Amino acid sequence: MVLATILGLSFREVALLAIIVSATALILTGKIRADLVAVLVLLALGLGRLLPADQTLAGFSSPAVLTIVGLFVINAGLERVGAVQWIADRLARISGQSEVQVIAVFMVSGALLSLVMNNIAAGAVLLPAAASVGRQKNIPASKLLMPLAFGTLLGGMATFFTTANIIVSGSLQAQGHRHLTMLDFLPVGGAMVVTGTAYMLLFGRRLLPDRESPGRAMLARQDLAKTYQLAERLWEVQVKPASQLLRQKLGDTDIGAKLGLTVIGIWHGSEARMPPSPSDVLDAEDILLVLGREERVRQLEALGLSIGRDDHYPPKGRKLPVRLTEVVIAPRSPAIGHSLKELRHRTRYGLTTVALWREGRSYRTDVGDFPLQTGDALLMVGPPDRIQMLRDEQGYIVLDQPVQGAPPSAFRAIFAVVITVAAITLSAAGILPTAEAMLSGGALLVLSGCLSMEETYRSIEWRVITLIGGMLPISTALIATGLASHIGDAFAVVLAPAGPMALVAGLYIFAVLLTQVMGGQVTALVVAPIAVTAASHLGIDPAAVGVAVSIACSAAFMTPIAHPVNVLMMGPGGYNFNDFFRVGFGLTVVCFLTLLVTMPLFWHI
Repeated sequence: MVLATILGLSFREVALLAIIVSATALILTGKIRADLVAVLVLLALGLGRLLPADQTLAGFSSPAVLTIVGLFVINAGLERVGAVQWIADRLARISGQSEVQVIAVFMVSGALLSLVMNNIAAGAVLLPAAASVGRQKNIPASKLLMPLAFGTLLGGMATFFTTANIIVSGSLQAQGHRHLTMLDFLPVGGAMVVTGTAYMLLFGRRLLPDRESPGRAMLARQDLAKTYQLAERLWEVQVKPASQLLRQKLGDTDIGAKLGLTVIGIWHGSEARMPPSPSDVLDAEDILLVLGREERVRQLEALGLSIGRDDHYPPKGRKLPVRLTEVVIAPRSPAIGHSLKELRHRTRYGLTTVALWREGRSYRTDVGDFPLQTGDALLMVGPPDRIQMLRDEQGYIVLDQPVQGAPPSAFRAIFAVVITVAAITLSAAGILPTAEAMLSGGALLVLSGCLSMEETYRSIEWRVITLIGGMLPISTALIATGLASHIGDAFAVVLAPAGPMALVAGLYIFAVLLTQVMGGQVTALVVAPIAVTAASHLGIDPAAVGVAVSIACSAAFMTPIAHPVNVLMMGPGGYNFNDFFRVGFGLTVVCFLTLLVTMPLFWHI
């Protein structure tokens, strides 16, 4: 009570403030998963009697959550029928030759897909195409993947169908104001797509690192691919206990000098040595990754080595080469939280994992023991048919995905696109509430056979639903306890003398900074009720302030943890935290200046 008196807040307001600060600290430290933090917040609000039971649990039945569920299903339907992949493959063919052209194509494509898709889904679909184009045109992945991520984020500013935008719209409705529509976001957000893309093409691309992840560096070397014809001349060779080469140093063997073969990697126990050293000693059961013609590789059998591994010899006269490929762990992958050993990955797919790239660092020892995370990039080697098997599995993004022709089912693809456009149109025109329109679209995709019910359940990212459903009561509690009013008054008192745009700008900056460490979804839940209250107190259109805060929650450019699509690009792009700040800071400033210019043009402020 003493603290409450000093701050001029009631006991309930101080208790709510303590819950918000504690939840934020737990999310930032990462010691407890964000979705579990959301459940703890929900329990604290209920058990602390800060909200009645019906309001505490109302988050999971809110229109915002139901809209997001519908969007997950629609996105999955579009991917399942091959419509989005077909678009991505076509982009790979028209991307041009220069680095500027390729960046422009993928940024604009990411922005356009994000108008109707989840940002992460748009980035995941375009990632293999961007990696493939980069290899074909000898452009490092680090020059393409961050612009792709930023393009999807910019596109999310221009549409209603972004999680933060949906949350802010729900907060407006909860306080008695009109909900937001697609047309509210398109003018200002569209301008940011234009200015943000221009910045990346003119200035930002010059700040991008010229680097590759270890796996991509090997796969992208054009001289290696052309000289050795990797698709036909890469082999796994296993050292047998009776081999003549046992306990010999690699440099003392005849593998290179007499046979003309190149050993580019050795698996010794749980350690991958790539490239190997001439002083490396060969032990029994070591597996060598060898480049060379089949007739020369076959000569190794006379030295006591087996072609293939684990006694799986290919029939004479038939080629059984292997390939190197890079695989990214996708969002919602069932592999997340499990190690490769737990998944029995090598036994199931017949692929050997050489290295793991995570958050700017490469790991080559005991890779099979790492619990996998979203965005982990794995360098794998194995037969092409096994790589194709992994590509067909849910949760893995294979970066050497070949360009395909038409979608597997052209009729279903067209039907899925028509359903999506219809749902968006009905929502934008106000004919149906957005939640009903999205759920109806998802239901039609299931009824039409574009998606099974099992695939529907798997498509919904339940962690996100739990996070939002559990945290939404914070917005309700901010209003019910009066804390939003107190904080909104503080913003109004400080910024009001400088005019309405000062309040918009101040709230925008506040939301942008929180987004870099908390993510846009949580930021929207906390800032939206405060922003709407502050706007109401000053007589400013709350919808205008809501749009500004929503867009700020998508300005997740300065840290990789600000948005999952950034995390997704870190491994295959070889990025670190500094890369995002160096490039993203300028883009953040450009978006802020665009907001200052465009908001008065389209809103009465």
